[in-house]
Amino acid sequence: MRFLFLLIILIPALDIGVLLFSGKTIGVWPTITLIILTGIIGAYLAKREGLQTIRRVQEQLSYGQLPGDALLDGICILIGGTLLLTPGFITDVTGFIFLFPPTRKPIKFLIIKMWQRRINKGNIKIIK
Repeated sequence: MRFLFLLIILIPALDIGVLLFSGKTIGVWPTITLIILTGIIGAYLAKREGLQTIRRVQEQLSYGQLPGDALLDGICILIGGTLLLTPGFITDVTGFIFLFPPTRKPIKFLIIKMWQRRINKGNIKIIK
């Protein structure tokens, strides 16, 4: 919980600092344009990737398969889309990392390892 609290305070503060630096370096209007552009591109990418993931989940379910990998893709896309709609360059870069399939693979690997660790510690119990 402390880690989450630090992220909620630290990331916006860093984003504000980068935005102020960008405003001084390239100007206010180019900075605002970049923020709006990344929001539009992010929304488009999130929609496109999200629809592909929904189709993959439906296809896997129709064949009687569990869509585990596709669900992890969906979680990453949701996080990435949310970060891209948040103003700031740090959140935008992180959002793009969550959205692009090649960079999403290591993130999914880390999520799986995190869940495995929590299950092995007994923090999460799976009841059949």
